[in-house]
Amino acid sequence: MDLENASQPWLLIDDDAAFLSALSRRLSHRNFTVDTALDGFTALQRVKNQEYSNIVLDLNLTEESGLSLLPEIRSFQTTAKILILTGYASIATAVQAIKLGADQYLPKPATLQQILSALADTPEVSDNKSAESILVKSHEDYLTPEQLEWEHIQRTLHTHHGNVSATARALNMHRRTLQRKLNKKRG
Repeated sequence: MDLENASQPWLLIDDDAAFLSALSRRLSHRNFTVDTALDGFTALQRVKNQEYSNIVLDLNLTEESGLSLLPEIRSFQTTAKILILTGYASIATAVQAIKLGADQYLPKPATLQQILSALADTPEVSDNKSAESILVKSHEDYLTPEQLEWEHIQRTLHTHHGNVSATARALNMHRRTLQRKLNKKRG
């Protein structure tokens, strides 16, 4: 796909109005047509009524998870390239996003060039894609101990379907301690 083709509209979905406005403005300056949505309801209305070439979806919207919207967005936008953008990147959510239909996954903060590169480098949709091959290589190859702990917590949380109490038991950790770690990382 030629990202420089300005006739192909973009959809930006993020609950951060300032970020949404800034990214929209920067894409518009490059002559892209850009639609925005601050919430899942608006996003779904847009994808039902307009075909998009590129969709940038925030992982954590105020009222819902971008992951919960992803399958429905993909059902209406079968050819669009979908990039999950998140301030809470983890391998577990990357794997889940790819399984649900995302083409790329990029941690915030991300520059406009990183977003454009991620979407330009996205391979054609394939059943063989893995999270490791999809993740944009913008970070060090080695994880810090804190990142390793976060990855382990996220995998265990995913295994227990988001149940914090069950995850805490599996990690041999007090539930409140786990909740503090989750809140600290997310907040």
